[in-house]
Amino acid sequence: MAKLPLIMICGTTFALGQITIFIKLVSVGSPRWAHQEVNQLFKDIANVIVDDAPNRAKFLARFAPGGPYEGTIGIYRRNISAARIGIFDANLIEQLPSSIQWIAHNGAGYDLVDVRACKAKGIRVSNTPGAVDDATATTAFYLLISCMRHFSFAERSLRAGNWKKPVSSSATHDLTGRTIGILGLGGIGLRLAHLVHAFPMRVLYYSRSRNPEAPEWCEYVDSMDELCARVDVLSVHVPLRADTVNLVGEKQIRAMKRGSILINTARGKVVDEEALLRALDDGHLSSVGSDVFLNEPNVNPRLFDFPQNTFLPHVGTRTMDTEKKMEVRALTNLRDFLTSGTGRDLVPELQ
Repeated sequence: MAKLPLIMICGTTFALGQITIFIKLVSVGSPRWAHQEVNQLFKDIANVIVDDAPNRAKFLARFAPGGPYEGTIGIYRRNISAARIGIFDANLIEQLPSSIQWIAHNGAGYDLVDVRACKAKGIRVSNTPGAVDDATATTAFYLLISCMRHFSFAERSLRAGNWKKPVSSSATHDLTGRTIGILGLGGIGLRLAHLVHAFPMRVLYYSRSRNPEAPEWCEYVDSMDELCARVDVLSVHVPLRADTVNLVGEKQIRAMKRGSILINTARGKVVDEEALLRALDDGHLSSVGSDVFLNEPNVNPRLFDFPQNTFLPHVGTRTMDTEKKMEVRALTNLRDFLTSGTGRDLVPELQ
């Protein structure tokens, strides 16, 4: 009988504990929901090992000759594994054995995997675009409504026994007829566009290029500066890369109308936090809704000085349905690599 490759799972997906996928596939963080799918995807194709190394040093040591992870070809990674072995930075990538050929990251954003280091080592990386679109867009939609109407503020007032006294109609608005600017009309941005169009809101967008799937009511503008100047709400949906750090900064925020709202479900580092705080302090921004922060899980306490803001602890994709879709998509990329030599979600830097 032919020897099956090993896959590792990093970061638990199953209720079994931490998994890392290895043909050998190692699962660094095992799936929480896609239990049956793992068996179906890799039956007679690979041996799947769940990683339970307590720290980075022991994780890497297991790849040594004679170790349990020796010969691993692919790794399935969840962000939860960072608590034990850290992020997949250059230091970790450089120490992986030459047998590793594919890292299937569970998530649309992949800033916790050093893609440049992977490219230098000949390791391909996939993510899970599409699987997160509905959940993340719904999160942005909630933040938008809450900031427009101060619903989060009102709930906190109610719980504190103050009824609705702190909530003023002079600072709240209907969504109907307002203009939203979507920065990055990928899958998430496009889903949000459809959600807000129901009110209707007017939808403008700016991306590196026009989205051919954008409906006729979704208007493309030629620059980010123009987008900021024309909207009542700016919703950010761009990946975190070196060129998008502080993409929304002082210039862009000040280009927005006084009293505008900023929504961020992308990454905290995409928005200049100090510029944002200055704009909240002087009233240029009326409120901010965010599910992401600069130094998660630590949040700048100055953001809480503005009760009209709405914040969430990065729960944009935290539903059973979406988490399972993400798991299956990430694992399918790994399966497709094993069976055909590639996966459909190779990250853009490696295409």
